[in-house]
Amino acid sequence: MPRAKLTVHIPESLWIHEVSTTHPDVTFRVTSVLPGTDVATGVVELTASNPVPILAAMEARDDVRDLELLWTHDETALLQVETAEPSLLVPMQRAGVPIETPFEVADGVVTWELTTSADRLSALGESLDENGIAYRIERVHAVDASRATQLLTDRQLEVFLAALEAGYYEVPREATLTDVASSLEVTKSTCSDVLHRAESAIAHWFAEEHVAAASRDR
Repeated sequence: MPRAKLTVHIPESLWIHEVSTTHPDVTFRVTSVLPGTDVATGVVELTASNPVPILAAMEARDDVRDLELLWTHDETALLQVETAEPSLLVPMQRAGVPIETPFEVADGVVTWELTTSADRLSALGESLDENGIAYRIERVHAVDASRATQLLTDRQLEVFLAALEAGYYEVPREATLTDVASSLEVTKSTCSDVLHRAESAIAHWFAEEHVAAASRDR
């Protein structure tokens, strides 16, 4: 089962091309998307010292049907965007390739990471070509599905998810190891040992699947 990374050049007719190329230093992070036949809705996060000109440019576009500011804090804004031109997502739908989020758009280019079958990945390339959308496959490597499902024991997964949900991995940290252990009703030393084993398994898997693959690509 291949996992691929693609960079796709957004057609100039789309709003996200104009806005992202006008503001090339801003990264638009699409955290969720709901594609349709003639409309697409997405939640987009952007960070900019002054997001007002960006929002104004988006609202001025005819292909942006609706724009709603969901949340803002400091220089980060979270938006819900409804667009009448979902053509960038059509090749994904036709090829039957699930859209993985989050993905990023910057300076007219979208970066997708996909896990699908070789046939569907090939169909996606053909569909992009048919729609005149330029793209480049940055890397493709095989994912061992059986290994991924067996990466952690049930107990390791339970402790790791408890730490994640508690905010143990946030920056700055929102929960201590003592907090995590207390929520699981185990001793701090036991929690630390299980969590360390889980982190070790994840770190080794990540290094093998991503760091080593990136080194091979270079």
